[in-house]
Amino acid sequence: MYLATTGRPDAPPAPSGVRRRVPGTVLALGAVSLVTDVSSEMVTAVLPLYLVLGLGLSPIQFGLLDGLSTGATALVRLLGGATADRGGRHKQVGGLGYALSACSRLGLLLAGGATGWIATAIAADRLGKGVRTAPRDALITLHSPPEDLGRAFGTHRAMDTTGALLGPLAAFALLWATADAYDAVFAVSFSVGAFGVLLWVLLVPGRTRGHEKAAVVPAGPRARKQFAEARARGGARAGLLDGMRAGLFDGMRGGLFGGLRTPEYRRIVICAGILGAATIGDAFLYLLLQRRLAFDATWFPFLPLGAAAVYLLLAVPAGRLADRIGRRAPLLYGHGALLLAYGLLLAPLPDPVVLLGVLLLLGVFYAATDGVLMALAGPFLTEGRQASGLAVVQTAQALARLGAAVAFGAVWTASGPETALVAALLALTAAMCCAARLLPTTPSEPSERSD
Repeated sequence: MYLATTGRPDAPPAPSGVRRRVPGTVLALGAVSLVTDVSSEMVTAVLPLYLVLGLGLSPIQFGLLDGLSTGATALVRLLGGATADRGGRHKQVGGLGYALSACSRLGLLLAGGATGWIATAIAADRLGKGVRTAPRDALITLHSPPEDLGRAFGTHRAMDTTGALLGPLAAFALLWATADAYDAVFAVSFSVGAFGVLLWVLLVPGRTRGHEKAAVVPAGPRARKQFAEARARGGARAGLLDGMRAGLFDGMRGGLFGGLRTPEYRRIVICAGILGAATIGDAFLYLLLQRRLAFDATWFPFLPLGAAAVYLLLAVPAGRLADRIGRRAPLLYGHGALLLAYGLLLAPLPDPVVLLGVLLLLGVFYAATDGVLMALAGPFLTEGRQASGLAVVQTAQALARLGAAVAFGAVWTASGPETALVAALLALTAAMCCAARLLPTTPSEPSERSD
């Protein structure tokens, strides 16, 4: 098993010609994500249709809700990353996030038709995702050699996407069997989510050896004092809670943003924000497809399955390609695929071509960017600050996408969907040009390979 020291950019490469296996920890994390995505996608598959066509939300209202569900968890991502790095508590913090998401299904079960309670339950699910994402991705980085990070993240994302495929199918099978009893979907979703938490507890390792010393010396004098007092009062669990509450500012100053002093890492964060600001949400693309093709609303929830299937097939090959040729090129090519998807929605082509093309290109976009961005950032992260560093990248992207969702919804409301889509296409073109200039070359590949 690869340990924390393999996350350094200067780690020695594995011997050439040796076929390396995906680390067991990555497979365990993938299994947890698969089960959890089955649970979450059972609920979220119908939300865009329900909110816009059922409750009658305007595009700008939906843009606010869709963007907030991603961007409002920014501080939670930062807090989760900082707390996970303090003492190597990636398993504890990640488990808290998975448990919160599972419990949010109970909120949906008890909400009935109350919109406010539904929104609260969705927010709890997003908070759980925000808490767990950085610790989980940090564990992938810590347990994988730097030259194989693309394959490791690709394998995890493929398993995660398998859950995204199975979730909607399970939800609609339940609705068909129970005559549209949504409570049954929420109850089963909670049970599946609880099983994912159990897998996390049983299969995912705790501290890596590279963090055992970090548990004794947290960042900052204030954090060290509070950590020692917490250990004296109640051990590891108290240390986790007190570290989250009282040591946040020391952690943010010393750990979260300390990596921004590195020019390469800083450029990755900037590019994540620039590209995120030109990326409209999937739900908007599906609504645009439904509007153009005018198909029966019953089929709307199945649109994500097409893109997820492509993502599942290409995630591992895209990760391996990124490891071989460098990670900046696939990241840019993936956004190029999204640019083509925008163009297809504006092109005077037959409806079946547009439908299949957009779903295919959206799947390519995620396969070439989601895990690849984390793999690109991994070698530039400070030792012992992997979760914090990834949290900053993810937060920059999430906040930018929040702004993109709100802006796209506003332009749609004011000037129509075609104008909004043209604006998004121009913004993404400009963002890709900036990213092509700024993205660094990973340490393991020859400098200026693609330039």
